Amino acid sequence: MEGERPASPARSSGLPAGGAEGDSPGGGAPFPGSSGSSTLLQGEVLDLDEDEDDLEVFSKDASLMDMNSFSPMMPTSPLSMINQIKFEDEPDLKDLFITVDEPESHVTTIETFITYRIITKTSRGEFDSSEFEVRRRYQDFLWLKGKLEEAHPTLIIPPLPEKFIVKGMVERFNDDFIETRRKALQKFLNRIADHPTLTFNEDFKVFLTAQAWELSSHKKQGPGLLSRMGQTVRAVASSMRGVKNRPEEFMEMNNFIEIFSQKINLIDKISQRIYKEEREYLDEMKEYGPIYILWSASEEDLVDTLRNVASCIDRCCKATEKRMSGLSEALLPVVHEYVLYSEMLMGVMKRRDQIQAELDSKVEALTYKKADTDLLTEEIGKLEDKVECANNALKADWERWKQNMQNDIKSAFTDMAEENIHYYEQCLATWESFLTSQTDLQLEEASDDKP
Repeated sequence: MEGERPASPARSSGLPAGGAEGDSPGGGAPFPGSSGSSTLLQGEVLDLDEDEDDLEVFSKDASLMDMNSFSPMMPTSPLSMINQIKFEDEPDLKDLFITVDEPESHVTTIETFITYRIITKTSRGEFDSSEFEVRRRYQDFLWLKGKLEEAHPTLIIPPLPEKFIVKGMVERFNDDFIETRRKALQKFLNRIADHPTLTFNEDFKVFLTAQAWELSSHKKQGPGLLSRMGQTVRAVASSMRGVKNRPEEFMEMNNFIEIFSQKINLIDKISQRIYKEEREYLDEMKEYGPIYILWSASEEDLVDTLRNVASCIDRCCKATEKRMSGLSEALLPVVHEYVLYSEMLMGVMKRRDQIQAELDSKVEALTYKKADTDLLTEEIGKLEDKVECANNALKADWERWKQNMQNDIKSAFTDMAEENIHYYEQCLATWESFLTSQTDLQLEEASDDKP
């Protein structure tokens, strides 16, 4: 699999490097939506990219990956070596900047879809230029995610926003939805760019730099459909056997994922419900203010008071709108991203188990001498190396992911708390100013009544 081109260089992190070859052209494999536990609302789902080719299946059989996928390589070019030294001396130095913008609708006789402009700026020596501009559609992102999973089965690949949405939540190609997806796609690419191993994946580089026809040609490379189907069947057979002795640290990891998934799905569901109720409250409050204006027209003695109430309601509406904007941009995307991460982690654990299950089956076959002993011994040795590399990659990525997760969620909830405090302070100050004005008005009226 890796023999057709050199493996991608990797940072000095001990994590795996390399990438699998391309896939067939056409639509990307459908990205599974949230699991039952993470479904926010029951309803019909709406497909936003309808030309996906169901024949394109990305094999998740980690046991069939080339051993080179786990072998770190040093940079080959002088400029790459200079950059590698920079990474070691200054680990926080960023040398790859990616922007996703300018969504554009494309309407053909058979489909309607959206492409996004991707601008990449880099100082890396392995790139032919310092800046690239390409356009990609959602199915291209799906292809990239699938290739990363193939090449690095036990690394934690950043999640993509779902392909499906709940019908009724947003309209097809709604501007708000497109903007939300654009931000999610940009975060997806930048998380890959910041990853010490994924950032050097060859398919990632092709995704960022190749023109449309070049990307299509690249996708045609690699094993054919029948080969991929055979790999998938063997992967399923391997997983059906199960793992007899999963190491304790991975048992703990699996338990953490299950508990984390339950909690983050519940938080996601509650957050979405709060946002929906806040939206309904805001819509009603916007209708409330004008009523006071109409009322003031028929109450000559209460004109100032009623108009002041309407003004206070209007200011509270603006404060509520600002808080909801912060909620939808800062908290909800972070929580939902980690819902998707929890599903991704379950897939990573399953792929790790598939590798170990294949090793266990070979060891069992050798014990009962069901096949050629010398051949089995050689295969077992290779599988032992593969399991060790897969375990080490997952353990290293696990700690990195947990630290990022804790930072992201802590920051999101802290920002939400500060936003709420500011919101209630604004509303309180608004109504206190109303009370002060009313008190002053009463004092004026009392002074006017004195002889």
